[in-house]
Amino acid sequence: MSEMFMNTKEIAQYLGVHEKQIYALVKEGRIPATRVTGKWLFPRRLIDEWIEENARAGLKEAKKKVDNIKGGILAAGSNDPILDILFTFLRASHPDLYLFTATVGSTDGLIALAKGYTDIAWSHLFDVSTGGYNTPEVLNPILSGLSLVVVNLFWRDVSLILPKGNPSEVKGLEDAIEKRLTFVNRQKGSGTRLYLDTFLDNMGITPTHVPGYEAEVFTHFEVGLAILSGRAQVGIATSDIARMLKLDAIHLTKERFDMVLPKATFFHPTIQTLLEILRSPRFHDLVSTFEGYDFSETGRIMWATP
Repeated sequence: MSEMFMNTKEIAQYLGVHEKQIYALVKEGRIPATRVTGKWLFPRRLIDEWIEENARAGLKEAKKKVDNIKGGILAAGSNDPILDILFTFLRASHPDLYLFTATVGSTDGLIALAKGYTDIAWSHLFDVSTGGYNTPEVLNPILSGLSLVVVNLFWRDVSLILPKGNPSEVKGLEDAIEKRLTFVNRQKGSGTRLYLDTFLDNMGITPTHVPGYEAEVFTHFEVGLAILSGRAQVGIATSDIARMLKLDAIHLTKERFDMVLPKATFFHPTIQTLLEILRSPRFHDLVSTFEGYDFSETGRIMWATP
């Protein structure tokens, strides 16, 4: 099928559902579709917009529910296994506080924050102009008018993830693309996806040249599982995923993962408790066993709106 349209089989794979569910969505008029010569076609651009709209609508409804829970905070944005440990610490030490999170990627997490659909955003957006992460130059255009606080959670190594033993003898990202290995990609708007897209653009490589480019998953762990199962030959994820799943990894970059929130939210009891946990020796002792992370600036305010 062309780059502009997907058929029923392709859209089912794109969304990770059975074809019967696609026909049900079409019948109910809940998905953008057009019928040509008796077959349903799905415009790729409209499908991407439809996915984003549904994700944001879901966040909006979730925010309403969380607002009714005393001590409740809603987070949206990027994904990392360290966040799960942070949530566990919070629940164990303060069962009266609640932190709910939605994995939608750094960009959509920030957009949700701008629209008031979430309280905080997890982000690791790279600023091409300065070489930094989550800088005012990157965040302010998205979060225009908000007084912000940016708190570091950790730095992490990002790697090219490969099957155990690196059977294709890959030397790096460019080599993997030249060998036309099948990728597993992250969703649009994620910092990892932006890293790959920037690399391809700088190299003058069109995404259609990359097998598996359209195969999207929402977490680093799913990238590792796709490679472990043989559904993909290569992907980009945190280095620790390779350790956990006994896969090979080639280091690509080190990125800063932050919590972005309005100043007014910064003093919420749940946020202040999170900061206490982030700075606590117990938390540092546990996360120090994870490879590919740097916690030297964890809990530090990187910058705030004057």
